[in-house]
Amino acid sequence: MAEPFDVSHTESDLNKLVQLIKSLSGETKVVMEYTGAYYEPIANALHNQGIFVSVVNPLLIDDYGTNRVRKVKTDKKDSLKIASFAIDKWLDLREYIPANDIRKTLKILNRQYVQYNKILVMQKNNLISLLDSCFPNANTLFTSPRRESDGHEKWVDFVLKFPHIHSISKLSLSAFKVKYQSWCRKNNYNYSDKKVADIHSYCKTQISVLPMTDSVIKIITEAAVMLNSTLETLCTSSCAFTMLGSCRL
Repeated sequence: MAEPFDVSHTESDLNKLVQLIKSLSGETKVVMEYTGAYYEPIANALHNQGIFVSVVNPLLIDDYGTNRVRKVKTDKKDSLKIASFAIDKWLDLREYIPANDIRKTLKILNRQYVQYNKILVMQKNNLISLLDSCFPNANTLFTSPRRESDGHEKWVDFVLKFPHIHSISKLSLSAFKVKYQSWCRKNNYNYSDKKVADIHSYCKTQISVLPMTDSVIKIITEAAVMLNSTLETLCTSSCAFTMLGSCRL
């Protein structure tokens, strides 16, 4: 039996731990709590050396043998509780099998994809809220899906070019038509004379709360640029996820 000691996630420390465990007599099993990704270096090192490893949900350990009104939590108490759990569940312990590299990468990509989607919702709501004061319902002008090449949404690119209703309403229909057609060509979007007329007519009927100043334009365009950046990231992540998923299949 050894006194408690620290084990760094280094090759030398992990090798020492392996040798210590292998030097023990009798059947040996290692039980660890699932703690994010911090357990993996040790669990993988022990498993690769032929040592039985079981990784257990901390809730199972926490609920095990708890009959005290006041919980005492120290490293020593925790280790004794894990040891008692291991002995009691000895025959039922599930062996830890490391996930392959593709699976681990897919899990990370999925977590990042979910996080980016949360950011996307916040950024989109923020931009729509800002536009309500200077270009109401600009986000409803187009129904085009996200572009496959970069993930951009047409209405976001549109407000980058025309961030305020006055940037359209103060133009004649013919002048706006020239600008819109040039924008569509530059950004590879479909052009429609009817859409030009509809947008121009709509902007003529709207009222802006905020003036078309440099400060207002800067706020809108920066919010749109940030949203586009997140859309591009999601597009890249989605492609990577699909490619890795295909490799796994």
